[in-house]
Amino acid sequence: MRTLPVRLVPGDDLIEGLQQAVSTNGCDAAFVLAGIGSLSIARLRFAGVQEPEHLVGDMELLTLSGSVSPTSAHLHMSVSTSTGDVLGGHVGGGCIVRTTGEILLALLPEWTFGLAHDPRSGYEELVVTPTVR
Repeated sequence: MRTLPVRLVPGDDLIEGLQQAVSTNGCDAAFVLAGIGSLSIARLRFAGVQEPEHLVGDMELLTLSGSVSPTSAHLHMSVSTSTGDVLGGHVGGGCIVRTTGEILLALLPEWTFGLAHDPRSGYEELVVTPTVR
C-alpha cells in the first residue's frame, strides 16, 4: 500500500478527480482513507432509494470513504448543509467541489478493482482480482 494525498480544487468533479488521481499514478485499485472539504453540488443516494438526491448549496464534506479505480468508484459520504443538517449516503456522479477537496488515498498496486452485477444485491458490486504485471 502506498498513500497519496490529493487536493481537488473549486469546480472539480469529486469522482472524476479521484479516478484521475488513481489512473495518473498507474494504479488500478485504491481506497479512500479520509476525505474532507466542501461541495457546491452533492448527489447522494439514500438507503433503499433508486435515484440520488440532487443537493445544491454550500455544504461541508464531513466524511468520505470507499473504493476507486480508474473506471469506477463506490463511495459513501456525509455532508452538512449551511443550516447544519447532516445527510449521508452513496455518492452519485456530479458532486462538485466548492473550495477544496482534501482526500487521502491508499493505492493498492497489487490489486485491480472492477464492478460486476451481483444478482444477490441487484447492484454493480466490487470485484477484486490480483494485478498481473
